[in-house]
Amino acid sequence: MADSEAKSQKISIVGSGSIGAAWAIVFARAGFVVALNDISPTQLKSAEAVIGERLSELETFGLLGGDPATIASRIRYDDDLTSAVEDADLVIEAAPEVPELKRALFAHLAAATRETAILASSSSAITASAIAHDLPHRHRCLVAHPGNPPYLLPVVEIVPAEFTASDIVAAAQSLFTHAGMSVVTLGKEVEGFVFNRLQGAVLREAYCLVRDGVVSVDDLDKIIRDGLGMRYAFIGPFETSDLNVRGGITAHAARMGAAYERMGAERGQHDSWTPDLVATVASQRREQLPLDRWSERVAWRDRRLMALNRLKQDLSRDDG
Repeated sequence: MADSEAKSQKISIVGSGSIGAAWAIVFARAGFVVALNDISPTQLKSAEAVIGERLSELETFGLLGGDPATIASRIRYDDDLTSAVEDADLVIEAAPEVPELKRALFAHLAAATRETAILASSSSAITASAIAHDLPHRHRCLVAHPGNPPYLLPVVEIVPAEFTASDIVAAAQSLFTHAGMSVVTLGKEVEGFVFNRLQGAVLREAYCLVRDGVVSVDDLDKIIRDGLGMRYAFIGPFETSDLNVRGGITAHAARMGAAYERMGAERGQHDSWTPDLVATVASQRREQLPLDRWSERVAWRDRRLMALNRLKQDLSRDDG
């Protein structure tokens, strides 16, 4: 799909709370025409004001790529659901995390939209199967779960159900990519998807460490803010482990796997890193980074950390 063809398509967003308004910014900034819907005219007015403020802030930081007024003009506010989704190519549901509400909305959307429209929920944990399993147009339904706010955290999890049509998945991938998102498509449905399962794993351990008197809340946040988070700002946990030990992730698993298994067992989680699993992960890492480029990538990581440290120092001075 050409860029101009993609951006000629209509994006409708149902729900103008924080996620709905943020999605409007994402697509309008990328050049799409957007219809933002809410049953409350008062909420729509509030969303319009918030969007205006965010566009100005994004321009200040050089993250807008256009005139705020021009981008804002691409967003239409509509308190009539049927009108808002008419002729939409992609409908994003951003309603509260209430299964019954989402099911009712999707039933209405399935009837009110054209046969080719993608119906995407921005649910944080509820799967498309739980929302649309009994709908006649369920093949058009999937989850598109963003980080919050998506105009600053540009990752979206595309989570199809078993019944979602492959052409719908491909069309959703294309539209979100053209909107500037980093698209991750999951191989199967799981509650919480990947983003919130990772976030939940960290939070569960964090709560346990505070409960057990190991660390204070503030000091735990320091560990993430000044340690793990620094690396995770530009590389993930697999690449972090891959670069931490000469020989890559296979060597890291040999060195640390048993210790991590004991830590997991202490919390009642018995998921060992089997040789086959390590081999699968290592194979995918080596596709991304051959071992003969390992030292080069480590040096790149360190330069990124230097740049991030300098940025944090500048931000600290600004705060002072």
